[in-house]
Amino acid sequence: MKKMEDYVRAIPDFPEPGIIFRDVTSVLQDPDGLKLAIDSMAGLLEGVDFDVIAGTESRGFMFGVPIAYQLGKGFVPVRKKGKLPCETVSAKYDLEYGSAEIEMHKDAVKPGQKVVLVDDLIATGGTLAASVGLIEQLGGEVVKIILLMELAGLKGRDKLGGYEVASVITYEGN
Repeated sequence: MKKMEDYVRAIPDFPEPGIIFRDVTSVLQDPDGLKLAIDSMAGLLEGVDFDVIAGTESRGFMFGVPIAYQLGKGFVPVRKKGKLPCETVSAKYDLEYGSAEIEMHKDAVKPGQKVVLVDDLIATGGTLAASVGLIEQLGGEVVKIILLMELAGLKGRDKLGGYEVASVITYEGN
């Protein structure tokens, strides 16, 4: 039986020399890989009390929605600026190669709701930290952050101090 790592394609020198890009599309394209990813991530939530799953655009959607479905929970999208039709809250954050802004509907998370945040990967942690800020601004409580992959060398967890973070795969480098 293949391990989760066997489904992730490593692409050297992308997007620049010295970087190993961990490609999640190879996981999504393989039925066994996709099932293993969803089941493994859902397994990280065993025993966790929560109300709703939030996922970051776009790969957080790809993993968050099936996990929410499997566990009988709702799903809240965290979108890029300008993509949501109703009143929103927003947060700006830094990326490895620039900056970005994300939004959530103001009514997406109710005060007191326990939220699990899902994404495919944590690198520097900027997107996830901004997402946590939005959830808390709306009165939600982030009870766990789950990921398929973690690039531990980029120290993204440092931006998420105080939150429980779990990943299926951890790569020691960047």
